[in-house]
Amino acid sequence: MNVTVDVVGEGSRKVTVDESATYADLVEAVDRSPQEVSVLVDGSPVPEDQPVGVDHVQVLRLIKGG
Repeated sequence: MNVTVDVVGEGSRKVTVDESATYADLVEAVDRSPQEVSVLVDGSPVPEDQPVGVDHVQVLRLIKGG
């Protein structure tokens, strides 16, 4: 399955994953950790353990500070 992953502020990348891939697998494919980002589908966050069901997602980096 081919998915376009738009990493907000960094550009888009085409990623090929298995049909059984989860959103966490997509995040790892763009060299990010599921703990540091949120995956958005149509502007809404999706659980990282949910199977990928679309061909375009946004990855939003979470910012933590003190």
